[in-house]
Amino acid sequence: MNTPVIGVLALQGDVREHLIALAAADAVARPVRRPEELAEVDALVLPGGESTTISKLAVLFGLMEPLRARVREGMPVYGTCAGLILLADKILDPRSGQETIGGIDMIVRRNAFGRQNESFEAAVYVKGIEGDPVEGVFIRAPWVESVGAAAEVLAEHGGHIVAVRQGNVLATSFHPELTGDHRVHALFVDMVRANRTPESL
Repeated sequence: MNTPVIGVLALQGDVREHLIALAAADAVARPVRRPEELAEVDALVLPGGESTTISKLAVLFGLMEPLRARVREGMPVYGTCAGLILLADKILDPRSGQETIGGIDMIVRRNAFGRQNESFEAAVYVKGIEGDPVEGVFIRAPWVESVGAAAEVLAEHGGHIVAVRQGNVLATSFHPELTGDHRVHALFVDMVRANRTPESL
């Protein structure tokens, strides 16, 4: 059985929703809080939450450098909202002490779509996902200011980039895990399957 084991970084944020969405997309989903748990998964999801808090906790739990190493080695990663910020090579307006894991040649702006009370839902057409648009839930969402040549823009909303892929790294400004539509997670699970070597199956 080619069932990938996908972790969800469980330091802060909407971890449970991602575990449910990954299981619905035919993956084995596990919370990841320690380096030894990271070493046991084929891929990782970085959930929404507060990007500064997640980055500081990742350092505190000894996960930041192992995360960076796994991403450099080609481990598939999917980040939503705060996760997108963590996967950016550059943040336009970082908080003090905020670090990123990196992995996508992009510049992001935190809270670009407004504060909590300006959260909204919108239909988003995502390249690679067939059928109706994805219902995007935007909560204090960032957007991508610009991308480098290696990054592929998968979706835009209101003239702003909201979904990007670079190699094995996927990121969205919005939260598909909150909608019951698991197609974005299924796209990621397919990426993970494609990345696995025959020896690992």
